[in-house]
Amino acid sequence: MKKLFIITGEYSGDRHAADVVREIKKINPEIQIEAVGGVNLANEGVKLYCDHSKMSAMGFNLKIILTHINLGEKIAHYLKDEYKPDMVLLIDYGGFNLNLSKLLHKYGFKIYYYIPPQIWASRKWRLNTVKKCINKVLTIFPFENEMYEKAGIDVEFVGHPLLAEMPDKFDKEKFFTENNLDKSKKLISIFPGSRTFEINNLLKLFLDSARIIKSKNKDVQFILCQAPNIKDSLINPIVDNYKDLNIRIMKNKNYELLSVSDALILASGTVALEAAIYGTPMIISYRGPWFLYGVYMLVRCIKRVCLPNIIMNQDIVPEILQAKAKPSIIADNINKILENDEYRNSMIKSLKNVKQKLSTSNAAEKAAEIIVNNI
Repeated sequence: MKKLFIITGEYSGDRHAADVVREIKKINPEIQIEAVGGVNLANEGVKLYCDHSKMSAMGFNLKIILTHINLGEKIAHYLKDEYKPDMVLLIDYGGFNLNLSKLLHKYGFKIYYYIPPQIWASRKWRLNTVKKCINKVLTIFPFENEMYEKAGIDVEFVGHPLLAEMPDKFDKEKFFTENNLDKSKKLISIFPGSRTFEINNLLKLFLDSARIIKSKNKDVQFILCQAPNIKDSLINPIVDNYKDLNIRIMKNKNYELLSVSDALILASGTVALEAAIYGTPMIISYRGPWFLYGVYMLVRCIKRVCLPNIIMNQDIVPEILQAKAKPSIIADNINKILENDEYRNSMIKSLKNVKQKLSTSNAAEKAAEIIVNNI
């Protein structure tokens, strides 16, 4: 019996991994699969070596670094001494997975990487690790392949998983009715991220912005989208300080909110691409410790950070970062979306072009086929 081991590091990777597992089982249900993952993989019947919830931390923190190093060594030794898989599939979470790939390569494992780190955006020297340690890279953006091919790395474009994962646009009127929302008011949804680090750095900023927006526009309502891996004990004490906003908190309603909202306040990340596929106007904002931002500025290869902007090579979505990440600036940009029809419609038109740039193939299905044929 062939054995596969999958390593993810956060919720989105777990979700993509679950889709791949589902397709693998259709092709060959006899393949044994274990993983470092979360609820989505567990729901597919995958035995978890450990839950990855403690891995979703970020920052230059010695404790985090040591924890990751220790976990990586434990995983590698488990695979070498006990599980002995025929293939290890890394999914996203580049910092951890690329470092782990060095140890896995040393032990002689066949390693595939689905949704590789965005080397095209920063730290291109990581290509050296990929070339040395990864047997095959499965990319999700077509422009990635040229970089890997030039480096002599076996690469195949499988399409972006979001296109198959995302449901059709939701009915706004029905959603408002089912959730007792005021149909006379515009809906602004807030996505502060899926990492503890992001909640601590962004949630208060976004809620301060919402307070300014409401002071200038009474006909608005807010919903906070809480990632399923984020505990209530982290969110609720912060939100309790903003009772004047009457903000609703929703879990597991990501796509509904991205689809039916009039405007979105987003942490930078894949969520911006999801919003773009629905054609929903947005701003993205992000900030962190200045030291880490300084390091990022040194290693980045491109100027844009928002995926729709990168894909289209245009400044479609406002990027409000670091020093500019102030409540007043975020509020002004959201109010512009709500009040300036020409600006709003122009953004919607540009966002519709993003989807056309991505493949229409089922990425999980294609990735599963490649894995099964090569395991």
